[in-house]
Amino acid sequence: MFAFVVAAGASMVLYRLVVGRITATAPAATTSITVATKNLDVGAVIADTDLRVAAWPGAVPQGAILKSSAALGRVILAPIYANEPITESRLGALGAGGGLTATIPTGMRAVAIRVNEVVGVAGFVVAGTHVDVLVSGNPSTSGAGSGGTVTRTLLQNISVLSAGQDFKKDAEGKPATVQVVNLLVTPQQAEMLSLASSQMTLQLVLRNPLDTIITTTPGITLASIFSGEVTRPAIGVLPRVKVFRAPAANPQPVAVLAVATEPVESPRMEIIEGSKRTEVRLQKQTVIP
Repeated sequence: MFAFVVAAGASMVLYRLVVGRITATAPAATTSITVATKNLDVGAVIADTDLRVAAWPGAVPQGAILKSSAALGRVILAPIYANEPITESRLGALGAGGGLTATIPTGMRAVAIRVNEVVGVAGFVVAGTHVDVLVSGNPSTSGAGSGGTVTRTLLQNISVLSAGQDFKKDAEGKPATVQVVNLLVTPQQAEMLSLASSQMTLQLVLRNPLDTIITTTPGITLASIFSGEVTRPAIGVLPRVKVFRAPAANPQPVAVLAVATEPVESPRMEIIEGSKRTEVRLQKQTVIP
């Protein structure tokens, strides 16, 4: 009986060890999906040599393409790195073509703006950056009044699709001197830019891509600059703030409240000429702005 108990216990221990080893060495379930063979840039059209089928362990990424034939001939909308799964969200529609046009989302437009070193912020307006668009013009030419030249913010947080013929984002952020940049805008914004570029002067203002706050500003005129009336840029609409105002030509008498103050001794200056020393008391003058 004792030998039987010992044999049963040894058999149970051996069974557990064998089953545990078999379970540990059993291969995990895999799924065949399509991955990239090399780094693929935005705007490129996928060819047969850019894809391969690989076994993917565990859960399949959302939107992953299983058959490589479903990705052939489609344009890349976002960078794809080597051995990374090909997903639907990073590919354009079949037949959309390649290049810049395939990167324009549905309902949006690409508008070309002529720039120089000043308008293009010294060449730092490149693909992938975000800018504000300022316009400067004289409203009197359109019958809106005669307030002189006015500058105001027309559009904010606009994405730059391309700088010249380069629509690939530079990871190092190097400046590039170009003559034309393409902005991603809505159809209504495209009409505004087309009219403004033909009638007024445009200026691009570079902004941080992470800064998505829209700031409301009333604009600035030459008259307000020279008169000293400026506005404080902020979120939302703020009242006009007066900083300095030039004195009127015929000022009206103003009552002044006299305040008793302690007498202040006038400053003294000592003049030394050789062995002669002279002390002069300076008269203090009050300057009223």
